[in-house]
Amino acid sequence: MFLTYKPFRVRLIIKAYRLMDIQTLETWLWNAACAIRGPVDAPKFKDYILPLVFLKRLSDVFEDELTELGESAKYVDEDHQLVRFYIPKEARWEHLARRTTNLGEALTDAVRAVARHNPRLHGVIDTVDFNATAAGQRILADEKLRLLFEELSKHRLGLHDVEPDILGRAYEYLLRKFAEGQGQSAGEFYTPREVAILMAHILDPQPGEEIYDPACGSGGLLIKTFLRFKDRYGETIHDNGTRLVIPPHIDPLHFFGQEINPATFAIARMNAFIHDMEAEIALGDTMLRPAFLHSDGSFRRFHKVTANPMWNQTFPLTTYEQDTYGRFGFGIPPSSSADWGWIQHMFVSLTDGGKMAVVLDTGAVSRGSGNQGSNRERNIRKAFVERDLVEAVVLLPENLFYNTTAPGIILVLNKAKSRKGEVLLINASQAFAKGRPKNYLTEDHIATIADVYLNWREVGANEDLPLVSKIITNEEAARNDYNLSPSRYAALNNKEEVLLLEEAMVLLREAEEERAEADRELREVFLQLGLR
Repeated sequence: MFLTYKPFRVRLIIKAYRLMDIQTLETWLWNAACAIRGPVDAPKFKDYILPLVFLKRLSDVFEDELTELGESAKYVDEDHQLVRFYIPKEARWEHLARRTTNLGEALTDAVRAVARHNPRLHGVIDTVDFNATAAGQRILADEKLRLLFEELSKHRLGLHDVEPDILGRAYEYLLRKFAEGQGQSAGEFYTPREVAILMAHILDPQPGEEIYDPACGSGGLLIKTFLRFKDRYGETIHDNGTRLVIPPHIDPLHFFGQEINPATFAIARMNAFIHDMEAEIALGDTMLRPAFLHSDGSFRRFHKVTANPMWNQTFPLTTYEQDTYGRFGFGIPPSSSADWGWIQHMFVSLTDGGKMAVVLDTGAVSRGSGNQGSNRERNIRKAFVERDLVEAVVLLPENLFYNTTAPGIILVLNKAKSRKGEVLLINASQAFAKGRPKNYLTEDHIATIADVYLNWREVGANEDLPLVSKIITNEEAARNDYNLSPSRYAALNNKEEVLLLEEAMVLLREAEEERAEADRELREVFLQLGLR
């Protein structure tokens, strides 16, 4: 299933307004959730809150666009092309606020009317029936809906009120707060925004490029890449305020993403709509049924690839052994961790001069090194190093991600490396600000890490920076059995590497898998010898 979005190009005056901060957003969403506490299970809160947040965002942006149009606004009901999304009168927030009865019916009719007038929103905004019943009774009575509606009415979500990724931020918070009841974790669907911004700096998108995320979640990585592009190539025009536009001579970016979870897929579509991105979003299992193929079945290739797939995902070996797309030429990953399966999928999705950045757990660049005998992940890593495809590894701080306190790494592969035979390792494990409950990267941290990567420089522990970096040769990586962990080469405060519990568990599962394979081979030898 594909959805393609073509942006409505509009030049808006954006003044210096104060945007809603994250604490205000989270308090607001928490109060909204409390308004429907009781009749709705906590994991389902987002199913009711997010469509209404989206409707309010669309309604408030529509009102802002009417203001910007001035006298031309009176023609909007006849010419819907004047605005990005036309919101019929019965679906506008102010009209709904005046309803005193049958609010559930009115809200359901409203989201369906929006989808009817904007076919691109069909299946995005109209997925919830606010008037639904169970066992003959309303799931969410009008009294509770009214409380929710009134809470969501307390803040504007217009062009000048919130950052564009408001839906992604709201989704992240609701997942982190409530999704555990469904056996999910927020980290599966949403990458911390500062990590996404850092990856966008690393990828450094250029005009006309096509950007792909095979596990796009709510679309955060694609969006941050788009915003980085606008920051770099947009022009700020002063006209009683400021506006950021992409000049017509700059070729736009084109975005592609695939997501397996239908609800998260819908959020990615909402995000693409709100940002006016030229995007194709596909629903489906990337590993089993990759969506972006040519008519002959070959892979479509992209200039840049970015992703934060689920770490150490388990797939049966048949996923790789029976692959018909030729993705795993560097080796079959262990069933205990799909990290190097995702890496290989992303790699074959790159153009000849393409670059990719992927967020994984730290074990992806170190597991298996130094072990006696063979190891699948180490052997795949060895093949990438020997072909001079690994450009950089960035070690991130602990406690950034929503589903784990463990640090992660950003692995950068580049088919057109400028520094042949070398790998840049950045230990940024101390580049963070303490937060509650999660740590975070500041703008200065992001700028520092990006500068070290983009300018390819070594930073010593004696410099007044929150990181150290080291450039190693491929031969040095080989001498260390292809361990690419930055902390091994660029230590902070002489700290030695400590094996994390998550990595130890993956190693244990991989050892058990190898033992089972050895047992099978031994049984076959016994059978051939006539022994049982």
